[in-house]
Amino acid sequence: MNIKMIKEIFEDKKARFAKDFKEFSVVVPLVERNEEINILFEIRSHNLSQPGEVSFPGGGIEKNEKPYMAGLRELNEEIGIDIKKVEKIAELDYFATPFNFVIYPFLVLIKNFEKEDLNINKNEVEKVFFVPLDFFLKKAPLKYKINVKMDIPEDYPFHLIPNGKNYNWRKGYYKTYFYIYKDKVIWGLTARIIEDFVNIIRNSRLY
Repeated sequence: MNIKMIKEIFEDKKARFAKDFKEFSVVVPLVERNEEINILFEIRSHNLSQPGEVSFPGGGIEKNEKPYMAGLRELNEEIGIDIKKVEKIAELDYFATPFNFVIYPFLVLIKNFEKEDLNINKNEVEKVFFVPLDFFLKKAPLKYKINVKMDIPEDYPFHLIPNGKNYNWRKGYYKTYFYIYKDKVIWGLTARIIEDFVNIIRNSRLY
């Protein structure tokens, strides 16, 4: 091994999250209904993990798949939207969780949306619903913090680190947000993505 070989190996290397992170892509779909902008949400099927929860269309990114294309694929597979009707508006800030998940959200517009555009895959989605964007712009979410701390097994090699069992491990917290719209509770990462999105609007010179 020499420097020339190392340069060759890393010539086309693109930075990404380390392999122990699972990568997911979601789309935040905007639709125009009743002369106002709405956000489309899904309620997860009871066949899935986290059944009955509110989410955005999305899922795991497959090998050699770009995050945005993964989001479009999931949008089509889950609720049947023709990707030709989808316009990408922006890539939103992505999220890394303490649970080794990375989420790439994309803001999209479903052009000329009609109810007939929907073909819901009942194995994945129980139903969809819509919330006016104006609701989120005017309503702040409930905010809570969960403390995150190290849970270290007894067989951990404490003898290899300074101060052993008395090592000063870092502590952190995980934010959880809640929006309550009629009888629906929108929370977790879905709520955090919304809050990030609407804050961009609130802080813009056009709002």
